[in-house]
Amino acid sequence: MDTQRDKSKSDARCKYSIAFKKKVVHEYSKGELTQVQLRAKYGIGGKSSILLWSKTYGNLLYTEKITIGRMAKDPQKQRIKNLERMLKDAQLKVLAYETLFEIVKEEDGIDVLKKGEAKQLVSLPKPTSEK
Repeated sequence: MDTQRDKSKSDARCKYSIAFKKKVVHEYSKGELTQVQLRAKYGIGGKSSILLWSKTYGNLLYTEKITIGRMAKDPQKQRIKNLERMLKDAQLKVLAYETLFEIVKEEDGIDVLKKGEAKQLVSLPKPTSEK
């Protein structure tokens, strides 16, 4: 353990070799030991040392800035919530169409949902695009 770091008497901080840092990062990336366990095993000081080493020598990628705010929500719960919202919107659309069909039937006497009467409707000319 002492061969892995150089400790000067004037500076309380330790300087670890790059090979040692890579070794610790490799063990950490395997997932067998946590940061706390690795710090205890090798006598590493500083709570964020291993994370910083992982950022420099490991596979941890920090492409985005970390934002402070609410914790990330469970993706399954988010998906369910989005699907429920979409279902509610679709139900409202169906209700609106049904109401529209009833109004057309009352005012014009045409049942839009029946194919035979729908053919009797006069089709409107398609709008032309002006450039």
